[in-house]
Amino acid sequence: MTRPVVGIIGNSYLMNDQYPTHAGGTMNSDAVSNVSDCLPLLIPADPRYVSVDELLEVCDGFLLTGGRPNVHPEEYGEPATEAHGEFDRARDAITLPLVRACAERGQPFFGICRGFQEVNVALGGTLYPEIRDLPGRQNHRMPPDGTLEEKFALRHVVKMTEGGVFHRLLGAAEVMTNTLHGQGIKTLGENVVIDGHAPDGTPEAIYVKDAPGFTLSVQWHPEWDAANDPVSRPLFQAFGHAVHAWAEGNEATRFQRTA
Repeated sequence: MTRPVVGIIGNSYLMNDQYPTHAGGTMNSDAVSNVSDCLPLLIPADPRYVSVDELLEVCDGFLLTGGRPNVHPEEYGEPATEAHGEFDRARDAITLPLVRACAERGQPFFGICRGFQEVNVALGGTLYPEIRDLPGRQNHRMPPDGTLEEKFALRHVVKMTEGGVFHRLLGAAEVMTNTLHGQGIKTLGENVVIDGHAPDGTPEAIYVKDAPGFTLSVQWHPEWDAANDPVSRPLFQAFGHAVHAWAEGNEATRFQRTA
């Protein structure tokens, strides 16, 4: 039997500073294929090549990945500054309307890091350009040195809402996660619910209230060692179950609505 298709949102990069590419981390494909049990399909997130309508027809669910470029602040009504970093306006043009369409129709998506931020912006929220510059906040960015294992190592606790969606799914009110992001949620988008926080108050886990499908998103990177990590594995498994249900024409997963 053919597995349902998960569209993995790619990022635009210049290879060797001159060759334009669309890229996606292999760990995203690994998690989708081996934990969610779905067919990973890398999406060139650029309206010159794909449309939201086409993606909704071709894919059964979507993984909104992390990436170095940030959502352009014009998307939430603020001017760009040096602190906002790099941008990928083509990706913005695809993912923001894609999130809104999926949230409305119940098609599953799972947001990671930048994808987490995209969900909030798509629904009308705003972002801080640099979390570490805020009073009382810690540095959530990826360590500049070390091995890949050291950069993705578990670094802080995320405390979930007692009895909430993530608490029920993960079976724990507090979990350890990695952290590799600079930006974070400032104001919430419509119906976006924060279901988990870092010790410094930074939002780390969200879902879209009353959306008919799977809308869980996290600020950390659960794709790292997803098959073995006790926090990552149930997230990707639940996402996979929702994608399989959508592909089979069953009612969209609604477990987050009971929060």
